[in-house]
Amino acid sequence: MSSQARRTPTGLKIATNGFVLVWLLLAAFPFVWTLWGSFKVELDFFSIADWTNALTGKNTQDTYGSPVTGAGYYGAWVKEEFWRAVINTFIVCFFVVCTSLTIGTLGGYALSRSGYRYTFWLLITALIFRAMPPITLVAGYLLPFFEWNLWGILPTTIIVLVAINQPFTLWMLHSFFQNIPKELDESAKVDGCTQFQAFRHVIVPVMWPGVITTGLFSFLLAYNDFAVTSMLLSESNRTMVPEIAAFLGTTYTEGNVMFAVAAVVSATAPLFVLVMFFQRQIVSGLTAGAVKG
Repeated sequence: MSSQARRTPTGLKIATNGFVLVWLLLAAFPFVWTLWGSFKVELDFFSIADWTNALTGKNTQDTYGSPVTGAGYYGAWVKEEFWRAVINTFIVCFFVVCTSLTIGTLGGYALSRSGYRYTFWLLITALIFRAMPPITLVAGYLLPFFEWNLWGILPTTIIVLVAINQPFTLWMLHSFFQNIPKELDESAKVDGCTQFQAFRHVIVPVMWPGVITTGLFSFLLAYNDFAVTSMLLSESNRTMVPEIAAFLGTTYTEGNVMFAVAAVVSATAPLFVLVMFFQRQIVSGLTAGAVKG
């Protein structure tokens, strides 16, 4: 009797599965369509006369003798040297994540174990700075960077991105540390550990999923940033997102639009791999931050 009561009605199950299927199709369509169009020529993918040309590749067939072509990828990666922007992006992301997590774990742990009242106001101040549009913060850095001849290089951009991202990292890691009982610290000290040894050998392994989750969000901030990187990096040091915008900004040059489409696919694909690889740690980390331990 109880099993029958818990059984989901067939109509509700069909409606739920149908909704999930439609949602997945709508969410995946932009990327799938862009991926398909990246193997076409501009006259097909942006055809005004007949949208079916984007499916059949009529003009692509006339131009290259095949309904698909890798000309967009060749143009982006070889002609326009998009690989330089990829390398710059991963350099920026690596140092932003490492710096943010180092400062965030130490600061978040200290704030979570602090008994002073100013801890709350420090976190509120950090939240206010995080809520401000990044473009307003970047404007304040431009004058000293120009005066000290530091504009256009990767290290200054990394510093600014860390400064923008640090309040979020502190808040997120602080919440994780608060959910770890303080008795673990005390037990480690009883066993002869110092405060830092207790943090390193006892606390960090417990909240490792939270560190990975926070690191992933820090990575996405640096990876997808446009406002900071476009204002602070020179043309030779651009990351992927400003470089793609540069392709779109020169649409009068034949083929540059398809270079941008191919570059968008190239920039998006690693994110799918990253999320799929770390999906368990992400779910575990978000759950750990939401449940009081």
